[in-house]
Amino acid sequence: MRRRDFIINTGIAAAGLSSNWSPLNKDYNLKDLIIGHGSHQYKIDLDWGALNPRTHPVKDCHEMVIDAKARIIMLTNHTKNNVIIYDSGGNLIEVWGSEFPGAHGLTLRDEGGEEFLYITDTNLHKVVKTTLDGRVVMTMEYPKESGLYKEAKEYDPTETTIADNGDIYVADGYGAQYILHYDAKGKLKNTFGGRGTDDASLDNAHGICIDTRNGKDPILLITDRNRNQLKRYTMSGEYISKIDLPGAYICRPVIHGDNIYLATIWSNDRGNNTGFISILDENDKLISAPGGSTPIYNKGQLNHMHQALQLFKHPHDVCVDKNEDIYVCQWNSGQSYPIKLMRV
Repeated sequence: MRRRDFIINTGIAAAGLSSNWSPLNKDYNLKDLIIGHGSHQYKIDLDWGALNPRTHPVKDCHEMVIDAKARIIMLTNHTKNNVIIYDSGGNLIEVWGSEFPGAHGLTLRDEGGEEFLYITDTNLHKVVKTTLDGRVVMTMEYPKESGLYKEAKEYDPTETTIADNGDIYVADGYGAQYILHYDAKGKLKNTFGGRGTDDASLDNAHGICIDTRNGKDPILLITDRNRNQLKRYTMSGEYISKIDLPGAYICRPVIHGDNIYLATIWSNDRGNNTGFISILDENDKLISAPGGSTPIYNKGQLNHMHQALQLFKHPHDVCVDKNEDIYVCQWNSGQSYPIKLMRV
C-alpha cells in the first residue's frame, strides 16, 4: 500500500473516534508537560536537532539510528542532504547524500568491527548498503528472480533487518507485501508473507526487526500496519503469532532492552493523521503511550488507542539512547526536525 492510500484508508478506519480525542491547548507550556504512563514518562524537547532549513533542509525525517560513537544518524528524503549526523546534544556533525529521493528505511549493522548502513529507497525500488560516510558497497535491485514482480515499480521496499549470520531481510511494505530473505551477498534465499486474508499474510509490512529478548532464539517481528498488529515469524518465514494494538498504525518496531518501542500513526475522523509513541514490555503488553491515551486492558484485550494531545503529527520512527531518551522522526509534518523525549 502506497503512502497516499494509507492516509485515506486509515482516516476511514478511524471514523467516529473524535469524541475521545482531546487536543492539547496551544498555549500550554510544553516544557512543563510530562507525557507517557507508568514507568515510562518523558519531558519534551522540541528544539533538539533543529537546523537552518536553508542550508540543511529535511523533507520527511524517516528514520534514525545510533552508531558505536553515540552519533545519531538520521535519514531524510531531501536530496540536498539525505543523511544528517548529530551528536547526542543535537549539534550537527556532518551531512551527506543526494542520490536517494525515496530514502525511507535505515538499518545500522556492525560487521566485524565496521558499521554499515542499509538504506531502502521507495523511489528507486532498491536497497543500498553504504559505509557511515556514504560510500556504496552493495546495491540490491528489485527481486526479479523471485518471480513475484513483473517490473521494478511493483517493488517498494520500506525496511531491512540483518541477522547474525549476515542474512538480509527486506520488507516490501509499500509494494506486494512480501518479505525477501537474502544471504549476506544479496542472493535471494526465500520469500514469505504477501497479501492475503490469513494470519500469515501481511497488509502494509512497513517495518521489520529481529527480537532476541530474554535470551530466546531470534524471531522476526514485522508490522502489519493496516491491521494494527505486530506479527512474529521464524527466521525461515513461518508464521508464529500476532500482537494486537487496536488503533495503532505501527511504522517499525525498535527493540531496546526488554522493551519494544513503536512510532504509531493514528487517524481521527477528519482523515487527519496524527500519532503517538507505543512502548511494550517484555510480555508484549502496552505499558506507556507518550502522546496517546492510557493503555487499558479488559479481559486481556487492549482497548482501542488514540492520540491524547497534539504533539506528534506523523511519527515514523523512534531511536532510543543509553539513557532511554527517545528521538522521534516524523514524515509529512511540515519538514520538521526530530522531537526528543527525555525520560523522567
